Amino acid sequence: MKPWNEYTDFIIAQTEALLKIDSPTGYTDHAAAWVKAAFEQLGFEAALTHKGGVLVSLGGEDRDNGLLLEAHADTLGGMVAEVKSNGRLRLTNLGGMNPNNAETENVRVVTKFNGIYEGTFQLCNASVHVNGEYNDTKRTWDSCEVVLDEDVKSKEDTEKLGISVGDIVCFEPNVRVTKTGYIKSRFLDDKLSVGILLGLAKYIRDEQITPRRALYAHITVYEEVGHGGSGNVPAGCTEAISVDMGCVGTGLTCTEKQVSICAKDSGGPYSYAIVKGLIEAAKESGADYAVDIYPHYGSDVEATLRSGNDLRHGLIGAGVYASHGYERSHRDGAENVLKLLSVYSLR
Repeated sequence: MKPWNEYTDFIIAQTEALLKIDSPTGYTDHAAAWVKAAFEQLGFEAALTHKGGVLVSLGGEDRDNGLLLEAHADTLGGMVAEVKSNGRLRLTNLGGMNPNNAETENVRVVTKFNGIYEGTFQLCNASVHVNGEYNDTKRTWDSCEVVLDEDVKSKEDTEKLGISVGDIVCFEPNVRVTKTGYIKSRFLDDKLSVGILLGLAKYIRDEQITPRRALYAHITVYEEVGHGGSGNVPAGCTEAISVDMGCVGTGLTCTEKQVSICAKDSGGPYSYAIVKGLIEAAKESGADYAVDIYPHYGSDVEATLRSGNDLRHGLIGAGVYASHGYERSHRDGAENVLKLLSVYSLR
């Protein structure tokens, strides 16, 4: 087979390309079309769901014991909640976007009918030399605003551009891959995992592997608001695993260079048998792994179970630091996820 690092190169390239496509929850059509085409270019059958996600068949023999791998292409973002009297925009968040992490970021305002406008998300009265309360002001969606890069001074000026309540606001991802293998960007959660599943698909194709059991990938588009995985489970699936970001932080053991296996999150424990099986697969594949409990986390696969599906469930992902902020992972983390999946999903 090809060296693992060649597949990792492919994963990083695919992730970079997808990160550059804006896809806040509710505005994911372009990203989904790209994902569908990427799997098709690798020779696999992919279809858009009515909900807007992408369902892919990766082959397999046992159709009564299928495995569904879930990742998501939707990201955090914003939506115009008010065109203010000064022509600036008050936002409401899409998903868990935090104004503390969004302040000073460049944005794109996607109007419904009149194109895209640029701006910056700033604290109201953002000049330190003018605002004596700058340091003490709590950053909220009401205390911050989008300053448009247009000559607007009133609500009417902005509305003439075609900007209105309900328009989507996309935050610049700022993608960077360092010489030392770190990948830094907003929204690695969960576009890095989409890249990993594309890497798995390439591995299956290159090695001409027929999985022992039917294998599917579902790239969902509403994970950040809690219902991405709540539908579109292929008949015969008995297991579903979320391939999402692994948590890195105080009290946890995972690093950005490892694959994280989650034993429990805010939704409760994952299948004990699946957790053990994932650990065994990590050991067999030589993947560097950690097992952790995530205190503030929910995944697609929990939505899958809550919608009434009778499945065993699990969660893995490359370690990601600074989740829901300016996130950082490492190519080794992505490679270790791929190694684990090469054993667990194909044996």
